[in-house]
Amino acid sequence: MKLEIKALVIGVYAVIGLLVALYQHWWGHASHQGFAYNLGQGIVWPALLIPSVGKLISGLLLVGIIAVIVMRSK
Repeated sequence: MKLEIKALVIGVYAVIGLLVALYQHWWGHASHQGFAYNLGQGIVWPALLIPSVGKLISGLLLVGIIAVIVMRSK
């Protein structure tokens, strides 16, 4: 049962990402870009639709990279 819910959530996320990519490719602010560019934005669609989520993701990545650098130097 738990695996079915996980697959459903991943599938819904992927479908929403594909729809965002198609929308951006045809009518979005980056419609002059190629489909691969818009698909890349569709993969991280929450960060595209809610800018504060993008800042949160970039902050977590920055902290993670700094943590890896600090842990490797020891």
